[in-house]
Amino acid sequence: MADSGDSIGEDDADGVRIDFCTLGMFIIDEIHFQPPKEPVFDILGGAGPYAALGARLLSPESLSGSIGWIVDAGSDFPTELRQIIASWRTSCLIRETPERLTTRAWNGYGSNERRSFRYTTPKLRLDHESLSDNLLLSRSFHIISSPARCKNEIQGILERRAKASSTPPVFLWEPAPDTCVPEELANCLDTLKHVQVVSPNHAELCSFFGKEGNLNSGEVDRAAIEQCSANWVQSGIGPDGKGFLIVRAGATGCYLASKDTCSWMPAYHQSSSKVVDPTGGGNTFLGGVAACLARVKSPADIKALHEAAAWGSVAASYAIEQVGMPALTSSGAHETWNGSRPLERLAEFKRRLSTG
Repeated sequence: MADSGDSIGEDDADGVRIDFCTLGMFIIDEIHFQPPKEPVFDILGGAGPYAALGARLLSPESLSGSIGWIVDAGSDFPTELRQIIASWRTSCLIRETPERLTTRAWNGYGSNERRSFRYTTPKLRLDHESLSDNLLLSRSFHIISSPARCKNEIQGILERRAKASSTPPVFLWEPAPDTCVPEELANCLDTLKHVQVVSPNHAELCSFFGKEGNLNSGEVDRAAIEQCSANWVQSGIGPDGKGFLIVRAGATGCYLASKDTCSWMPAYHQSSSKVVDPTGGGNTFLGGVAACLARVKSPADIKALHEAAAWGSVAASYAIEQVGMPALTSSGAHETWNGSRPLERLAEFKRRLSTG
């Protein structure tokens, strides 16, 4: 259905090192808020673009080409979105599919930011066969899927790259929300053994166990999260059982767990006034996490887990400050996103964490 594709970004050429690649879909969103706020249309969205954003935010311009993702552009693909994608200078593979409409979705927000979602055009899912030869050799992969499909994609990636690379990549799995049910728990526990990092949000994690992730007060149920997390860690994450679980819990922050450690990390933004639209924050978080683990010397080290979570927290902070994507501005040798430098924000956040 899709051709071999064209790339956007001068760094996307065979032989360029790819640190991160996502198999998340590209979606053009329309977002409807509660009145009197007006709806917005043709918003760059989907798990793929947001995950790519997270990895790109923590990549200086010299490493922008190390971020890989795929866009299936239909006959209705807006020129404005092509310009945004080009401005990021990533290794984005754009596959022209003029015989179809681009995947689009309707998002509606009700009271308490309750979100409704539905596709308005047929979706075109990505898999390991979608990867170009260059993207196939990425140092890390973000997969959002059911347990069984995640396992199949990992096997497909490893089989395809067996002759080209002996270095195993970091696989980060984001369970698809509609598959986070008790009936899928056994499949989930099996899939955990094939990934280095798994990251549901707090409600998704608890849903695997038939539990609620929030208390009656609306606050995150930390005790339930810690109990469910212990079950996964004891079952074993990663081929050696030493992988990481990162539970994303919105404004509460995230819970980090492995066989050697467990702790809570606060969110970057501590004021709700900074949060305009939470859409995509979790995907962006995971892009930051994966990019970090792809670049550290020892991705299985406990220090790497905390460093990666800090990267993810800072990346997510940019995604939720506006509707859609943050604004990138290049000025001489420096880039800013929403008027600030992500690496400086990261340094400030780590200082904050170190002082408690």
